[in-house]
Amino acid sequence: MIICLSSLKGGSGKTTLAVHLAHAISLSKKKVILIDADPQGSSQGWAASREDKPPFPVIGMARNTLHRDLPELLENYDHCVIDTPPRVSALARTAILAADLVLIPVQPSSYDIWAASETVKLIEEAQGFKPEIIAAFVINRKITNTAISREVSEALSDYEFPLLKTTIGQRVIFSESSAGYSVMELAPGKVASTEIKQLSQEVIKMMGLQKW
Repeated sequence: MIICLSSLKGGSGKTTLAVHLAHAISLSKKKVILIDADPQGSSQGWAASREDKPPFPVIGMARNTLHRDLPELLENYDHCVIDTPPRVSALARTAILAADLVLIPVQPSSYDIWAASETVKLIEEAQGFKPEIIAAFVINRKITNTAISREVSEALSDYEFPLLKTTIGQRVIFSESSAGYSVMELAPGKVASTEIKQLSQEVIKMMGLQKW
């Protein structure tokens, strides 16, 4: 399965979710690869900042032919996660075309909700060429008991794409994980780790997989 994290708004948390989903998958003893399709190379930077070998390979493939080049590379892997650039571009389009599932991270903010419409248009465009692409929203950096956090769910219900039940909270540990280690490594028994595992399990169920 190929999961693409896509949002045309910068700072939505694509890289954080991409890294953590890749790690959650790798913990199930499946071979997973993280593709960094963003020229900024944030996912590659995460891997490079570790003192030891990352739990899964991270490869930079910021190329406009990703959807054609990826299948050959994935012959040796069970699953793939793609981190994408934060703007409308050929790179964003090719990453979406390569995907089985596109996850759209949305923060609880009016601007994020507005920006989601542009991402939806890009995915719908890709579905015209590849109708089997599935897409869903995931609320990221949620702040509990705030009005905007409640309103974002209502706003996203206007779109045809579903909203995942699992939400990822605004937690300091995710910022600390940018130094090369996931929350499953830094705080395996904490809420952040549980949220990521729940997200991966919901994705499994959504895609009709019994296990990774």
